[in-house]
Amino acid sequence: MQALFQVDVGRAEVENAVAYVVGLNDLNDAGERFCRELVIGVLNNLESIDKLIAEYALDWNLKRLGNVERNLLRMAFYELLYLKDIPVGVTINEAVEIAKTFANDDSGRFVNGILGRFVRERNLEAEHKSECDSEG
Repeated sequence: MQALFQVDVGRAEVENAVAYVVGLNDLNDAGERFCRELVIGVLNNLESIDKLIAEYALDWNLKRLGNVERNLLRMAFYELLYLKDIPVGVTINEAVEIAKTFANDDSGRFVNGILGRFVRERNLEAEHKSECDSEG
C-alpha cells in the first residue's frame, strides 16, 4: 500500500517506490517479489479496479476517497480478484488493520464495508475456497 500511495500521490516511479518500501520494511526476496507483483498488478489493472471501487463505494467519488483508503482498496481488490491463493478473510482483515494504522478506525470500518459487500455480492469466498481446495 505504501508503494501504491507513493506512485499515486507522490508521483514516484514504480521501481523507486518499491525499492523504498522494500528498504523501509527490510523485506526479504519473497517479500520484495510480492510487493512488486501487487504494485505492478494493481497498476496494470487500475482502470478496471477503479471502476469496481466506484461501483462498490456507494455515493463516493474515487477522487473523494482519502489517499490511504483509495490505494488500500486498490490493493485489496487486486488481491481478491487475481490472487486466489490468499484467503478472502486475510485480505479483508489486513486491509482493515492497515486502514486503522495509516488512517483511522472509521477508515477501517469504511474499507471493511466496501470489501465485505464486494465479497458477498461476487460470492468470492466460495470462489477462493474452491480454488484453494482444487490446489491442495
